[in-house]
Amino acid sequence: MRSRSRAFVVVVSVLTALALALAGVVLVLHANVRWLRQGTEAAKEAMEAARSVAPDMLSYNHATVEQDLARGRDHTTGELTGHYSRLLQVLVPTVKQEHTVREAEIVNAAVESATPDRVEVLLFVDTTTTKTVPGEDEPQRQVTQDRARFVMVKSGARWLVAEMSTLIGSVPAH
Repeated sequence: MRSRSRAFVVVVSVLTALALALAGVVLVLHANVRWLRQGTEAAKEAMEAARSVAPDMLSYNHATVEQDLARGRDHTTGELTGHYSRLLQVLVPTVKQEHTVREAEIVNAAVESATPDRVEVLLFVDTTTTKTVPGEDEPQRQVTQDRARFVMVKSGARWLVAEMSTLIGSVPAH
């Protein structure tokens, strides 16, 4: 009779250990699914934000370049904000001298990677640049198809651009 009691205790102990292990696996899987859902929602929100702010960040007009760059800077955070301030000093004189108008249109976007608080977005951009060089009769117009990568980070209720890079290999549009 004692051996049956021991066998029963062993079986109950093994089943209890298996049940606890299974409960642990279920909890881990639940946490992973929740994290993935949050990442998916973040990807959707951040991509929409990137598409919305990219024209402000990539476009400017010689007549309003200071305001245009300030508007773009409002969508940034971290070191990128400082970069926009330095860009004002470097870009403004050339843009004004050449009467440059740059218009960026977002053609498409895709998420490269996403976590609940950081999303990398690849943007496909058609850019039209027009320069009116003093002394020339016709303005120079160039249309290019560009790509840009925005690293979007959550800041309160907003998604802001923490990093921005253009990808080499701009192809002229026909």
